[in-house]
Amino acid sequence: MKNYQIQTRRARTAGRTTPKQARKDPPRAAREGAVVLPDTVSVAVRELAGELEEGLLAFCVGAGLQVVQAMMEAEVETLAGPKGRHDPARRALRHGHDDGIVTLGGRRVRITRPRVRSAAGSKEVPLATYDCFASTELLGRMAMEKMLAKISTRRYAAGLEPVGATVEATSTGTSRSAISRRFVAATETALAELMAADLSSLDLVALMVDGVNFAGHCCVVAVGIDIDGVKHPLGVAEGDTENATLVTGLLVGLRDRGLDVTRPILCVLDGAKALASAVKAVFDHPVIARCQLHKIRNVKRHLPDKVARVVEKRMRAAYSNPDPLAGQSDLEALANELDHTHPGAAGSLREGLAETFTVARLRVPPTLARTLRSTNAVESMIEICRDHSANVKHWESGTMALRWCAAGLLEAKKQFRRVNGHLHLPALRAALDAHASQTDAPIVVKRHVGCCFRRRGGSRGGSQVRCRSGRHVLDGRWS
Repeated sequence: MKNYQIQTRRARTAGRTTPKQARKDPPRAAREGAVVLPDTVSVAVRELAGELEEGLLAFCVGAGLQVVQAMMEAEVETLAGPKGRHDPARRALRHGHDDGIVTLGGRRVRITRPRVRSAAGSKEVPLATYDCFASTELLGRMAMEKMLAKISTRRYAAGLEPVGATVEATSTGTSRSAISRRFVAATETALAELMAADLSSLDLVALMVDGVNFAGHCCVVAVGIDIDGVKHPLGVAEGDTENATLVTGLLVGLRDRGLDVTRPILCVLDGAKALASAVKAVFDHPVIARCQLHKIRNVKRHLPDKVARVVEKRMRAAYSNPDPLAGQSDLEALANELDHTHPGAAGSLREGLAETFTVARLRVPPTLARTLRSTNAVESMIEICRDHSANVKHWESGTMALRWCAAGLLEAKKQFRRVNGHLHLPALRAALDAHASQTDAPIVVKRHVGCCFRRRGGSRGGSQVRCRSGRHVLDGRWS
């Protein structure tokens, strides 16, 4: 089993690591548990003289194949008893040898395997040792790792470990079509696991949603940050644009898989209206925070270079202001200055300006705020997906885009670390709960606000009116 290293925090230590066991595979564990390991194995070193001339690795491969043969013969002896001696208690009979194939270094290597039949001679008895070494599960994982490392199917064999000329001459399973089939099967499994994962145990504090384009196919991905600061790829959906229908379907799928949408959650978005409307439609208490970096980039697109540099400096200074009200006032004043000379930039600056200060209004500490005031966390994950698929030139369908995106997300998950300032996430949860309770409380007003109120009964001057949204309470007479 493979060991992974994860960062853990211990008392008076920094950066110490502890091993984390990989997810268990019951069928594979059963096969490995049934393998018979002999106490001693004899290797004919004289027969490996040619492999030794090709290097130590080729010599080890030749010795390893001899060990596999010895292990299979040991299992046969366990089942059928010592050769040449009658054993009335034997469970099987020797039935000669046959050609077999085992997995070795990303290849399929031909060997000679012993055959065993039941004592009554009615059926073949499988050898657990041979079944273990003949499994193709490793080939699929290796094919996906090599392809994500930008090794093409044509050059796949060149990226494998050298096993010696003798073994190489009899090996199979490295053709372009074979590697492509394994990669497709592996990525289909990765996509199925990603989209079927149970989310009921996640306690998310923040959610980020963004899109990535693969040759005209838009894949919208969602990543969540839990109360411990761990980032989780949640799901992916494919469409032509980041429209509200596509994003809503993605978030509804997360809810159907057990994600709790009733608790307040900080949703960090890039400013697209479709993302905000979808989040508000699915979550009961979303707190929208717009990415400050996207806001700066959007405003700069409406300005010439000289003016853009000055405006960017002033916007960054306003966002760094510890007082969110003062910072927002500075940007509103900046928008007033741009009204006459660059009205497009002024309008872009005013649009959703208050939501760019959401993190500051929640009093998030600076170490955690650096992560939550932008969508860099999800964009870095998307960039990993783009990098792994850089060599793909022909995108056949949206399914192919989904498979590559899912494989990239799972590869990015291996590189995830806990967010900076994760110790402040419980305080952020408390701030979100307080914000939701204040938002849900009815606001008492003394006059009619727009068309929000309607009368329950009575005359025009009566006070029996209520708010359609349930957020306001009328105090006094209709005005």
